[in-house]
Amino acid sequence: MGTAISWRRRIRATAFFVLLMASWHLVVMTLDVPALIFPGPLDVVRALWVGLAGGEMFPHLGVTLLEVIVGFLCGSACGIALGALLAQVRFLDELLSPYVVAFQTLPKVALAPLFAVWFGFGVSSKIVVTATIVFFPVMVNTMAGLRSAPQDQLDLMRAFMASRWQVFRMVRFPQALPYVAAGLDIGIVLAVIGALVGEFVGAQAGLGYLIMQRNASLDIPGVFAILIVLCAMGVVLHAAMKLLARRLVFWAAPASDLGV
Repeated sequence: MGTAISWRRRIRATAFFVLLMASWHLVVMTLDVPALIFPGPLDVVRALWVGLAGGEMFPHLGVTLLEVIVGFLCGSACGIALGALLAQVRFLDELLSPYVVAFQTLPKVALAPLFAVWFGFGVSSKIVVTATIVFFPVMVNTMAGLRSAPQDQLDLMRAFMASRWQVFRMVRFPQALPYVAAGLDIGIVLAVIGALVGEFVGAQAGLGYLIMQRNASLDIPGVFAILIVLCAMGVVLHAAMKLLARRLVFWAAPASDLGV
């Protein structure tokens, strides 16, 4: 039964994709839209094939993927650590939370040029931009998860004279894991955006750098081809994070069901 439902979903998804591509091609052909303005799917596929078969895209893809993964790991680690600290120490929460929120409200596009000046136009500044974008959702979800521990379990632990570390390890942290997984799921998608923002400001390699080059030469099908690669990267990373969350937090509801 489950296999039949899975196959029906795949068939529906494939049929919708084919319908979408056919509609795109039909609109472009009917309205005779120049490829310089809005290319058709065949032009985009041709540009994608040239970029992948010629090997031009792979070095830039590797640079962007490195920025995404390292920035995501750094931002997630800082977000989990600070979120756990603020959730446990109310004094620090009252002292630091306004500054953290104020920093988050600053547009990262405005901060990216500063990071480029401070950390250079290489990979480092892109990692910093990515980490700052990933940091806040992971921190907020960590704090929400640690504060969501059932009061009856906390009272029971205190009745048995459990230490603060034991309460954290046995009650608060397991309760927070689904929320942390939801924050990481959001963060991995935002990490791709962060890397692109950093590369648009100033870069020597990366898919964002390649987009700027092709846009300057009016190679719009090539720009669309890179956008497809970025979408595929985001989908794969999102699916990997979902799989990891199901393996690590197997006892809880999926992260998407939490509404966080």
